[in-house]
Amino acid sequence: MAGVDKRPDWDEYFLGIAQEVSKRATCNRGKNGCVIVKDKRILATGYVGSPSGLPHCDEEGHLLRDVITPSGKVTKHCMRTIHAEQNAICQAAKFGTSLEGAVLYSKMEPCFSCAKMIVNCGIKRVVCQKRYHAAKETRRLFRKAKVKLDVFSKETEEYEDQ
Repeated sequence: MAGVDKRPDWDEYFLGIAQEVSKRATCNRGKNGCVIVKDKRILATGYVGSPSGLPHCDEEGHLLRDVITPSGKVTKHCMRTIHAEQNAICQAAKFGTSLEGAVLYSKMEPCFSCAKMIVNCGIKRVVCQKRYHAAKETRRLFRKAKVKLDVFSKETEEYEDQ
């Protein structure tokens, strides 16, 4: 029928919601949002921000630390915040929601720390809009743990001082 808008598929729909959730982020580095879904029902959401009740980057600035990569390159990481995936998993735990068999949607591939949490809470699929510059170990872990990873774009998320 002419003039009818294309309806997003479920992955597009939940990635769009994750993008909306990211607008609550309080650290402009990464500005990520996350949605965890099971049977097309949202179980939990999370965004990049400080622990509850503590100052945010938007208020006090970043808490940057130097990190040395395996290649010897020094990069900057903000230590003030919790990642979107961590916040969503914590929200589910706080309210007693099992994530076994769920799907996680996020702007970019999870870091290795978040990937380990994803495996341990039983999430079986991760859907991302783009690549993460330090996700090599995440990809390896997901393959071994049989967590399906779908990344829509080959574009890589870049950060200032990366």
